[in-house]
Amino acid sequence: MSLSTTRVDLEEIEITMTEKLLALVLVVFLLIGGLWAYSKIDDIGRSGSRAGETYFTSSERTAVARADQARQRLAQAEVAVRQARQDLELAREAYRTALDAGSTAPALEKTYRATQRDFSAAQADAQTARSEAKAAGPAAEAAYRRASNEALAASRQSDLVTFFGRLAFVLATLAFGYWLLLRLRRSNSRYLPVAFALVAFAAILSLVMAGDYLTDYIDVEELGPFVLSLAGIALTLAAFWWLQRYLARRIPQRRVRKGECPFCGYPVRRGEHCEGCGRPVIGECTTCHQPRRVGTLHCGTCGTQ
Repeated sequence: MSLSTTRVDLEEIEITMTEKLLALVLVVFLLIGGLWAYSKIDDIGRSGSRAGETYFTSSERTAVARADQARQRLAQAEVAVRQARQDLELAREAYRTALDAGSTAPALEKTYRATQRDFSAAQADAQTARSEAKAAGPAAEAAYRRASNEALAASRQSDLVTFFGRLAFVLATLAFGYWLLLRLRRSNSRYLPVAFALVAFAAILSLVMAGDYLTDYIDVEELGPFVLSLAGIALTLAAFWWLQRYLARRIPQRRVRKGECPFCGYPVRRGEHCEGCGRPVIGECTTCHQPRRVGTLHCGTCGTQ
């Protein structure tokens, strides 16, 4: 008693609309989770970022503090100069008014002379503060410049970590999607739409990454979309090549089952040659040497593969 399998080739089973709809829904939910993970990679890359001031050395911190104090003292001195000038102008007007009225006004004169001295002292103090701020400025500027460069280098490093993390995530998703597609295709699984959904998700994620980095001006990262494109093209062509190899093995068997020529698909009648292409459709079994249809998996006489 011969056993017959209940498996039917996937090509002969039409994928239903429900399966297509579920695959589309799966793509949407994969995108929700995938984009969340894609954005979280940026948080991981920037977790070590610090403010520029944290890169100061102890001597640079001292120089920056000295410059800040000098700027504050200069600002206070300039305020004092403005106040002294205002007091001088008021005292001068009062003293002039008294002189115009014919009064000697010794008290007003004393006040006027005192405000002159105060104004001169305020100007001298402001000039000293200005010199101190000018002297402390270069060291502070150098400290800020060096710390800024170091912070920029650290930011660039974190950007590269984020970039390569995202690139690895996208490439891994794309590779897994194609691997699953080939695996389910080889086993004639009815879960093949799941693989289609995963490949579509990986392709959309690749477009998202390309859109993120196409406008960057970092040399290494500018190559990211190109590398991703090459990798995607290579994987797609590899999958296409494998599919063609698979179809080359399966199509002749399907044609023989349908009573067609395994080479051209023309209907085969009782002759030993195809009426469409002229090739032989009946050969000799290498084991029992009985006639055997070309393209069959097993001999109909001895059962040899």
